[in-house]
Amino acid sequence: MERAELNIDFSNVTVSEDDLFKYQGALKEAQDFLSKSKEGTGWVRLPFEYDRSELKRIESTAARIQEQCQAFVVIGIGGSYLGARAAIEMLGPLQQDLPEIYFAGINISGSYHAELIDRIKDKDICICVISKSGNTTEPAIAFSLFKELLFKKYGKEASERIYVITDKNKGILRDETDNEGYVNFVIPDDIGGRYSVLTPVGLLPMAVAGIDIESVLDGALEEANLLDRSEKYAAIRNELFNRGKLIEIFEYYEPRLHYFAEWLKQLFGESEGKEGKGIFPAALEFSTDLHSMGQYLQQGNQIFFETILNVEEAKQDLTVPQSAGNFLAGKSMNQINKAAVEGVIEAHKGARIPMIKIDIPVLNAYNFGRLVYFFEKACALSGCLMGVNPFDQPGVESYKSEMRKALE
Repeated sequence: MERAELNIDFSNVTVSEDDLFKYQGALKEAQDFLSKSKEGTGWVRLPFEYDRSELKRIESTAARIQEQCQAFVVIGIGGSYLGARAAIEMLGPLQQDLPEIYFAGINISGSYHAELIDRIKDKDICICVISKSGNTTEPAIAFSLFKELLFKKYGKEASERIYVITDKNKGILRDETDNEGYVNFVIPDDIGGRYSVLTPVGLLPMAVAGIDIESVLDGALEEANLLDRSEKYAAIRNELFNRGKLIEIFEYYEPRLHYFAEWLKQLFGESEGKEGKGIFPAALEFSTDLHSMGQYLQQGNQIFFETILNVEEAKQDLTVPQSAGNFLAGKSMNQINKAAVEGVIEAHKGARIPMIKIDIPVLNAYNFGRLVYFFEKACALSGCLMGVNPFDQPGVESYKSEMRKALE
């Protein structure tokens, strides 16, 4: 089947090819680093080398979960849930008879978790806990809560409803998994959480939601075969940063992209934000946020640039009734939404705001895979150009240490 191209428009960034030429040497070094380093770079070759037998096991496990439960609770935080949630919110629901998918361990709110337990306690439930170590605060608490719920509800059979994605050899979650015999998958040692969307971390919840995970990997493979545009995006980001553009605003006009933008915030924020460096990632949902942030964007402090996620063909549409008035009546809502995209771009061109537009032909599994790989590669290259390690997050430990002190 012929697939429409994912197009990236760099024409409105006010950066010339001559401006980008100075990054060529650093980009080659960055590519060499990604191809040779063993720390954190396992995702680079993943689309080429994915274990197809594991893919089949993920699919068969997902089919089992679909038969077992009405509510599937994914327990994890940050990179352990954002990629899967981005895909599920973007593409689902695909079938009416599939389990409802919920997310726990994404915060430490007692109210959130009490309400979730109350909502699903009378349904048949399965849970999937995703954690490399098993001792991250939020998922550890949620796992204990939902495990208790399962054992009260199902007795010894509860262990057949617990699925684990964790480290291959170490950690308290690995020890419990081996002792209790939970069905489990491995988080590769050389892939960090925010780069793990195309591992079982993302693929198992996606498959339970009915998403074609083979198509996701096909899209990632297609994108992995392209080099120049991820390099160009990385170089443009660094050039804009060096010109004082300290914030990147990811803009989207389809609400289904909300959690994809949340994943992008973690990907770029955690990869680049260190050693006093990094572009601050933000996200705005248009046209909603135009009524709160439109004024600032048009005439405020110009320390930002925009990356526009533009969906060309929406999933559904409605025609505006006559009662809306002659100006709008008879037009489709998607037609008006596209006019908003064009209008904002023209207005922001007048304000000389740098803009990168990514045209997504349609929201499907294949294009999701392409987007994930494009942004992972561009983010890693961009971090290397900034002179930081895009695969660690030493600063995250500071708040955890202080929180432990407060609990003591």
